[in-house]
Amino acid sequence: MKLSKNVLLTLGFFSISMYSAFACTVIAIGKKVSVDGSIIISHTDTGPDSRIFYVPGKTYKKGDMAPIFWGIQDADRPLNDDGKILGYLPQVEKTYGYFHSAYSHMNEYQLGIAESTTAQRDELICTLENGKQIMTIEQAMIFALQRFKKAREAVQFIGDLCTTYGFLPSSGDGSEDLVIADTEEAWVLEVFGVGPNWTPESKKPGAIWAAQRIGDDRALMIPNWSIIKEINAKDKENFMLSTNYMQEAIDRGWYDPKSGKPFIWQEVYAPLPEEYATSRFWLFYHTFMPNLKAWPDRMLDPTNPFKGMQPYYQVVEPLSLYPFSATPEKKISVQDVIAFQRSTFEGTIYDMTSYPEWLVPDGKGGYIKSPLATPFPGSEMRKLIKQTYRRPVARHRGHYGMVMQLRSWLPNEIGGVYWVYLDNPYFSPYVPIYSGNLSIAETYNIYNPDKYDEKSARWAIDFVDNLANLRFQDIAKDVRTVRDPFEAEMFNNQKAIEDEAQNLYKKDPKLAREFLTNYSNGKMNKVTEMFTGLRNQIITKYTNNHE
Repeated sequence: MKLSKNVLLTLGFFSISMYSAFACTVIAIGKKVSVDGSIIISHTDTGPDSRIFYVPGKTYKKGDMAPIFWGIQDADRPLNDDGKILGYLPQVEKTYGYFHSAYSHMNEYQLGIAESTTAQRDELICTLENGKQIMTIEQAMIFALQRFKKAREAVQFIGDLCTTYGFLPSSGDGSEDLVIADTEEAWVLEVFGVGPNWTPESKKPGAIWAAQRIGDDRALMIPNWSIIKEINAKDKENFMLSTNYMQEAIDRGWYDPKSGKPFIWQEVYAPLPEEYATSRFWLFYHTFMPNLKAWPDRMLDPTNPFKGMQPYYQVVEPLSLYPFSATPEKKISVQDVIAFQRSTFEGTIYDMTSYPEWLVPDGKGGYIKSPLATPFPGSEMRKLIKQTYRRPVARHRGHYGMVMQLRSWLPNEIGGVYWVYLDNPYFSPYVPIYSGNLSIAETYNIYNPDKYDEKSARWAIDFVDNLANLRFQDIAKDVRTVRDPFEAEMFNNQKAIEDEAQNLYKKDPKLAREFLTNYSNGKMNKVTEMFTGLRNQIITKYTNNHE
């Protein structure tokens, strides 16, 4: 008998860490529905290697070949070591500068990419051992950032790379979703595997992919799940497709064109939905489009503290309830996206701090929430308080993430700004990296997961994140007391900083780039200083010598 993953998880055979591949939330906001007119894309909980560094553009000789790596996400190798070479493809004569990390997000021309690993049918899964596929999505992202300025061209290029060289999952066994954007438009690209035993000699496509343009007046969210639905292959302005986008499903018996039923991409290639995805679909649309539909009731009920724990009460909605995208009822800002990325489902049945197990006597005959109540209980704590794991948007097992603004009215060096956090977005500040920056502060490219380092911003934030378990509710307030003014000052001063950069740009673009680089790196160094200070404060304030 083959048990499902959920059953095995309940029985204790799977750890939550096995689901870390399905931890990325991606948001995209069209330029007509963002507060400032920028295209906004975001990505939480990216790969293990949170080190970020700038790779300048280079020139190459005709006939040079570019290596295709396996292991780009790994954090336990030297900074410039991308792992094992699986193959090569022709190099271009000139590449563009970009910011390298586990998933590289932005280049010097305001081309931006966000990534979310998604679920695919078991038959489509392939591995490094059972086929000749060699193109991971993170490698394809790097090649695109090195070679293109426009999103539409990058979409076609990445799709072609996957069909030519074979798409190889590198984050678990999942398929992949990308949001690829420039200053004028944004696209969703979804890539599925073709299963084991593929070879380039077969002359068959090594991936199945489809891409859909995001409307300028639309917003969407990808919670580790396919979101493309019906496809209009004749609409070349809004869709791009692999040649086998439908035929693969026909050949496998998953779709019959004679049935008269529409071809629904999401239903054909993705498995049945799971709650770790539908809960985030619900939160996004309930937050930004509350009146679009009658969404399921997932809010807490003070008269029924067990509401979220009653499986026969809870609606299990079909994926068809949630659109590919929709128009938000209010324009959305970078700060709104950051707030969503920090969500732990507060006030809903998914809020892990709302469980009755956290209630303690208040000394007056009633009950209050324990200061130990945390939305991030570890596996041993969950056993102790008998909680079922609920996956929040923010994750304490995170790596890093970003929110990106892409702005057509500014020079590329200033227009692209990539707000980055490290470790857990619930605690971490966001700091700006501009597309024209020439370097990244050392503190943001030092990280060894197996060795603590005082100079590492990631370790400084992670230390505080772990200390929060001493008294989570109070320590979270202490962090916000320091972090929130730091972030507010950056957003309040953003226009003044960029105005100064524009003045310098008119004299010499390099002066503007140096100015923005120094500004960004100063903020990164401040983050490390801030969290080292918080660490010392928390250890002193909450020592058990006081109890």
